[in-house]
Amino acid sequence: MAVERTHPPRRRPARERLLAAAARRFYADGIAATGIDAVIADAGVAKMSLYNNFDSKDALVAEYIAARHQEWLELYADRSARATTPREGVLAVFDAYIDHASLAYEHGFRGCGLLNAAAELPTGHAGRAAVRGHKEQVEAILVGHLRGLVPDARALARHLSLLLEGGMMRAGLEGTPDVLSQARAIAETLLEAAPTPDDDGGHHDA
Repeated sequence: MAVERTHPPRRRPARERLLAAAARRFYADGIAATGIDAVIADAGVAKMSLYNNFDSKDALVAEYIAARHQEWLELYADRSARATTPREGVLAVFDAYIDHASLAYEHGFRGCGLLNAAAELPTGHAGRAAVRGHKEQVEAILVGHLRGLVPDARALARHLSLLLEGGMMRAGLEGTPDVLSQARAIAETLLEAAPTPDDDGGHHDA
């Protein structure tokens, strides 16, 4: 009988390992406290591999922020695909935040990785602009779901986004994503209490 040959699992490319190691370290310990040598050691690559893939630590930070943004977008896409009404679409945004926080909770929850990163970066840093862009995109998604549902979609989207971010900050402080479920429940109450376009004579945010 022929003996089946087995092959060791293929190792991920150095770039992927560096990003994974940086993501773990930046989230758990902070960006400033994480040195390049620690990332290289965790990734199990040669130092030259880092500089072959990233020009600097700032470049690695930028990739980390972009990756966290993309993670959330994918979680939101999955949640929103199951939404059948604008109201469910709004709640899908909260659910995606809960999902993202739950993933982090498995390894030690410290709140929103993007806000944590922005808090460490100086004013004018490209990373802060990227985090702001993420938050603005989330708010724009809320506006999209609320159009036609309430007279002033932008105002309610602003309220909900501030509720979401406040919930995330408090969740990080308490070390548990449970607070986000409470924020979601408050969002449901706000949606139920919000006037409809018919209550406003049919006019709504364009």
